[in-house]
Amino acid sequence: MNQTLKTGLWIGALCVAWTFVMGFTGWYKDPTLVNVFFLVILIEVALLFVGLRKTAPTRGYGQQVLTGTLMAVVAAAIIFCGSLLFTTVAFPGYFQDVRAAQEEMLRAAGKTPAEIEAAVQAASAGQTPLANALAGVVGTVVTGLVASLVIAAFFRKR
Repeated sequence: MNQTLKTGLWIGALCVAWTFVMGFTGWYKDPTLVNVFFLVILIEVALLFVGLRKTAPTRGYGQQVLTGTLMAVVAAAIIFCGSLLFTTVAFPGYFQDVRAAQEEMLRAAGKTPAEIEAAVQAASAGQTPLANALAGVVGTVVTGLVASLVIAAFFRKR
């Protein structure tokens, strides 16, 4: 299996696994722990670092950026499917739980009931399994591109 595919599969699998850790522990419901989810960014960047270091001897800067972005695209496909599985099968009440946590955070911040309702309504429009999965795809590919632009500057054929 080539390095691009292997790295993309690892990124996708580990990010989905971390999402399920967040679900099974209930951390996504906890206003103080919800941001631990963003460890997926570190997972992606670390694995891109490893993958691009391995492909560096045979690729120049532009090829490395493309390779890293393709790794992210492979990961994004897995993350899309994992996200749909997470929000529709494993945790079908996920969005209700997220709304409840959001309300709690806004109350703790001293917002009025009207402000809380407005904020929850604004956020709920994008809280569907498909929108959530697509956000994961976009986040993964954009992170992969940006990280690859930086990493490729250090690891490339000279």
